[in-house]
Amino acid sequence: MNMSDASFDRKRPDVYGDAHPKALLRSVQEDGDYLLKLSRQHIVSSDQFCRDTLKQLFRLAAKYEANPTRFRTPLQGKILISAFYEPSTRTRLSFESAWHRLGGDIMSITDRSTTGIAKGECLEDVAEMFNNYGDCVVLRDNHSESLSLMMDTLRIPIVNAGNGSDEHPTQAMADLYAIFKWRPELLQDDLAPEKRIRLGIIGLPSRMRTVRSLLKSLAVFHRAVSEVVVIHDGSEQNLFAPGQLEELTKAGLHVTTSTELDQELPTLDVTYINAIAWEGESFETYGKRFILNAQSPLKQDGIILHPLARGEELAKDLDNTPHNWYFSQARGAVFVRMALLTCMVERAERVIDVV
Repeated sequence: MNMSDASFDRKRPDVYGDAHPKALLRSVQEDGDYLLKLSRQHIVSSDQFCRDTLKQLFRLAAKYEANPTRFRTPLQGKILISAFYEPSTRTRLSFESAWHRLGGDIMSITDRSTTGIAKGECLEDVAEMFNNYGDCVVLRDNHSESLSLMMDTLRIPIVNAGNGSDEHPTQAMADLYAIFKWRPELLQDDLAPEKRIRLGIIGLPSRMRTVRSLLKSLAVFHRAVSEVVVIHDGSEQNLFAPGQLEELTKAGLHVTTSTELDQELPTLDVTYINAIAWEGESFETYGKRFILNAQSPLKQDGIILHPLARGEELAKDLDNTPHNWYFSQARGAVFVRMALLTCMVERAERVIDVV
């Protein structure tokens, strides 16, 4: 492909999953009451969000994305404390980009060793200091207990940006936002069964926080999903955490399992792949025999999602195909987090009903 062809491809709406957000915007009638209820709430788990609240957050995210220059000051005068004690690129930068785009200021911590924690300071005392210095905290920590320890002391809201192997709720929001931009009709309350999607997850529900949170969020929208098939390599004895599958089933989500990737791909509307499972201070790569590339038997109009960063499991030769919605997924995360942060710091009233 020559340079002119590449430039042309990058402008096509069906490459990189750049569906216009206005279709999603028109699919949801605005109801600001659900957004106002998020004021000063700690965001810890995907369990906190009902269907209507998520729909309103996605609507606000689509409003931001459709007209990004219209909303530049909702968080003016507010300070975000961005505390990332675990390596991160997309999550940290998308939260900070979201806050900046709304006119706020940021204090960023990216290394635990540069804080008082390295000298033995307890997290409760750190949280007390945060109360005095900022208006909201975004925390990523590979220690699952850190979030709960800080919440007991914090008087400002905190967002779980990925804690250990537990949850990553805003990633799940970004995942769903990408799906609903792709197919806005999935938000309909009375969606016909034949229009529901079949979704495959290549990952480990018991140990991957992105998968754990996505499954919880999919359960909220179970009427849009005919089946979720968890594709695994058979090496894990504990595919699900204790009670996890029962909880999803009770919520209305139909979950099955399979060890045959190529057999499942031709019928998957959405293929979600992740290979990173965090374990304490480091991570493991899971399912090394599962690789998606341009030769994979993907459904013709099926899409691929990946929380990124990727490894060998997702080949670059898919980047210039209509299957690629993982870049749109990463882009959309900024607007989803803009919507959530606006609501958390009591500024939703500034953007509700604004055209």
